[in-house]
Amino acid sequence: MSAHSNPDPNPNANPSPWILLRGLTRESRHWGAFASLLEARCGAVLPVDLPGNGTRHHAISPLEVSEYVDAVRRELQRALGQGDGAPPYRVLAMSLGGMVATAWALRYPAEIARLVLVNTSMRPFSRFDERLRPAAWPALLHAAQHWRGRDRIGVAETRIHAATCARRDTLAADLDTWRAIRASAPVSRANALRQLWAAARFSAHGVPRCEVLVASSRADRLVNPVCSARLAQAWDARHLEHPWAGHDLPHDDPHWLIDAICASEPASEPASAATDAPAHVDTHADTRTDAAADPQPDPRTDPAAAPDGPASPA
Repeated sequence: MSAHSNPDPNPNANPSPWILLRGLTRESRHWGAFASLLEARCGAVLPVDLPGNGTRHHAISPLEVSEYVDAVRRELQRALGQGDGAPPYRVLAMSLGGMVATAWALRYPAEIARLVLVNTSMRPFSRFDERLRPAAWPALLHAAQHWRGRDRIGVAETRIHAATCARRDTLAADLDTWRAIRASAPVSRANALRQLWAAARFSAHGVPRCEVLVASSRADRLVNPVCSARLAQAWDARHLEHPWAGHDLPHDDPHWLIDAICASEPASEPASAATDAPAHVDTHADTRTDAAADPQPDPRTDPAAAPDGPASPA
């Protein structure tokens, strides 16, 4: 976990960094290019690894989402103390990380100023077969069979990439990076199962008091995007849907997601963010679901228009 300092041209902006939380078996390095791109637009970022992943891959992953919240808060206390990085925080999280962020906001509302939840799902808003699409089960089972060891030919990571990413132009670079991550900080099969159990059992009771932006991908092959739509409707939160990205939206179109974040920042944020933000069209007024008017062209049909650089899965 590392914070990146970035001079903020607006002294009234929140001095706390953006806290970034990834999903099942993923870690800080899986944010790839997205973290530095977000930092350049929105200020300091601080990716935090969940227990069992990344810098904490030797730890035992909890079976309860509430225990992940405790672990993240302890890590932030250790890393930031009571200095300029004190709460309230802005938190961007996806998948399991989104559940952790939600539980955090519900238990400690004074600590969270803003939530951006990407392709997450939770009870009671979605069924199990919506939270993990049945069509993805064979690929994930195949990945599990090749989970142990260094997976030198990359079967597990190849399956994860196919299930979570729509972009294929960065496939070779992504797999090289992900195999290196797996070799240096392997997530045990037991921890992967413990994380899956915690995610499956999590249920959100209540509505976060902070501002919430829900972002989803229409072409998500892992989690049905209806999960995000229902969550946003239940919480009366803004919902943005990307037209072609997969589950790993920060990987597939990082600029679109960052533009969406900047467009919904409070007025006190740097003016450049508002100036550079894309227009949004309200396509479902009753659920406050928006579709961005100008996402990056789909690199599956226009490879030359692919967004910059590989980023990451779940």
